[in-house]
Amino acid sequence: MKKKLLLSVALCFAVLSAIAQVTTSNIRGTVTDDQNEPLLGANIIAIHTPTGTKYGAITNEDGRFNLLNLRVGGPYEVAVSYVGFKEQKSTDVFLSLGKTFNLTINLQTESQALDEVVVISDRGGTFGSDRTGSETSVGRRELTRLPTISRSQSDFTRLEPSSSSNGSFGGRNDQYNNFSLDGAIFNNPFGLDAATPGGQTSSQPVSLDAIDQIQVSNAPYDVTQSGFTGASVNAVTKSGTNEFKGTVYGFFRNDDLTGGKINGDDVFKTGLEQTQYGLSIGGPIVKNKLFFFMNFEKDDLTALGTDGFVPSRGGGGANESRVLASDFQLVDDLLRQVVVGRDDRGDNIFYNPGAYEGFNFNQESTKGIIKLDWNVNDKNRLAIIYNFLNASKGKPANRNAIAFRGPDTSVLQFQNAGYEINNNIQSVQVELNSTLDDNVTNKLQVGYTVFDDFRTPLSSPAPSIQILDATGSSSYIIAGHEPFSINNRLDQKVFQLTNNMNIFQGNHTYTVGFSFEKFQFKNSFNLVNYESFNFGIFPYFGIFAPYPDVQTFLDNAQPGGVVDQYLSATQNAFDSSNANGAGNDGGWKLAELNVGQLSFYVQDDWNITDAFKLTYGVRFDKPLYFNTAELIQRYIDTDNGATRDNSVSYFNPNSNQEVTFDSTTLPSNDWLISPRVG
Repeated sequence: MKKKLLLSVALCFAVLSAIAQVTTSNIRGTVTDDQNEPLLGANIIAIHTPTGTKYGAITNEDGRFNLLNLRVGGPYEVAVSYVGFKEQKSTDVFLSLGKTFNLTINLQTESQALDEVVVISDRGGTFGSDRTGSETSVGRRELTRLPTISRSQSDFTRLEPSSSSNGSFGGRNDQYNNFSLDGAIFNNPFGLDAATPGGQTSSQPVSLDAIDQIQVSNAPYDVTQSGFTGASVNAVTKSGTNEFKGTVYGFFRNDDLTGGKINGDDVFKTGLEQTQYGLSIGGPIVKNKLFFFMNFEKDDLTALGTDGFVPSRGGGGANESRVLASDFQLVDDLLRQVVVGRDDRGDNIFYNPGAYEGFNFNQESTKGIIKLDWNVNDKNRLAIIYNFLNASKGKPANRNAIAFRGPDTSVLQFQNAGYEINNNIQSVQVELNSTLDDNVTNKLQVGYTVFDDFRTPLSSPAPSIQILDATGSSSYIIAGHEPFSINNRLDQKVFQLTNNMNIFQGNHTYTVGFSFEKFQFKNSFNLVNYESFNFGIFPYFGIFAPYPDVQTFLDNAQPGGVVDQYLSATQNAFDSSNANGAGNDGGWKLAELNVGQLSFYVQDDWNITDAFKLTYGVRFDKPLYFNTAELIQRYIDTDNGATRDNSVSYFNPNSNQEVTFDSTTLPSNDWLISPRVG
């Protein structure tokens, strides 16, 4: 039983989902009289001066007060009053994301007729009661003053001491991080290639100009945070204020800003040209009541598709490949004689492998955000956030899968051996912060995000071609279709609902909450539909097996030969799969999955003294599979090349034997228990 509990606790940190994260800040403190005795019933009013948003609280018998779920940033003006005492104000109070600002107020009696006392807190340092666990906060000051090359949040999250290259924290792969934007799940839920949406296209999911603050937490004790073993990276976006404010910006760079020599040798530049521009505007719709913020940004980048490497013509340049331009030309001439179909007039359509030098790949992204903040009344504040991203990037054929395929000094590709990856996102998030009672606050978050990822192959339907060098030992020329991009698309839908209630009692703050998440996946992946031109022709060639040299390929690529025949068969197979549709008999393979997680948690923040806070709680998580078992069986039963039984086999190199298991058996969905103390 003990082992089972420990396993459940460990698994809790590795579950798929990641709940809504922190989007607000807090102010806590104590109020005493001139004899340092706590004052019961002192009135505290905090005003976010840019928007006029008011928050109120009353001290308890210990003189303590709590203001939770406040807007980040500032400045705030905090006024403390009590009958018979001089009112005191704290000004220029700025709140950091996910942190608690602490105030200690000592009121003087009115009869002393003291001048107004202004308390300005300037707390700093590494340790303090305003944080739990290891974390780093990046505010607007850092975002506007520190240099950034990529204009991405990664330039600032690396301020976290445990960070390293490629988004790793504490030595963990970036896929084990949890990214959220305004509390909404903003990971790449399916976990392909990049940890954040748009990462496959090297795009940022939201403009840096739209971000207000970023928080990186490595080991929070807070039970409301989950779904990571690396770090939780949480960003909140800007909001409108009572002043109209806007920015217009643009950035440009090209090859004129890069050198043209390496160790004195001339190099061919990569044709780089990047233009990035955008605008932001925010302000009041109704003063002190309703505000808006909008950001729009576009980023276009062009770079040489061969990464700067060029075919060899005997010049001996530093970036000249060993691939002879003359060999490229021979392969190009023959491929362009292969008939792939007929047009409407009955004329032949010939295969186009694309250029083999001097071509560019483009990277484009268009993103935007619209945010409305509504001070419904003194007890309720509503925020509605919509953001979108449309991004694409041209890429060469996968460099390392199946065999190394460059481009580099050893192997080059035809242009149409590559593909374009597309990442499109639309997300809506609603957040309601409410004060239910003098001692009770509540935060409700609802979010829905749609991820549409797909590939656009640059080649018409064709097999994948890999030609080795004259020794037959390594890749030399790559042509044909990119094998991983055949009707490859991924549709993801994420729904999340979270509610957290905070109850104040003495020097305790209790948190009671729940979270529900649902992930829907549709993945069309058809790796073996197009095989190499030589598949089935020569006994020593197999699926995606290469031609041993250029001459062998040329001998079999003559018009009317086996290449013509196989390319025609490939086109027919493509047309048939399209006609039958994805997920149907005879159509493209389509795997579907519906999973989720239900969570409940409770926690106590106990401020034992001003210098010592104890946080303890427990979290319960239950994985949900919905109709996933039925969807798996449907995939098995579909005549689209999938296995016809429930078994899945793979070769385990460690045991040197084949392993078979039942593909319809789902992991356990027992409740997972995560106790936390800090």
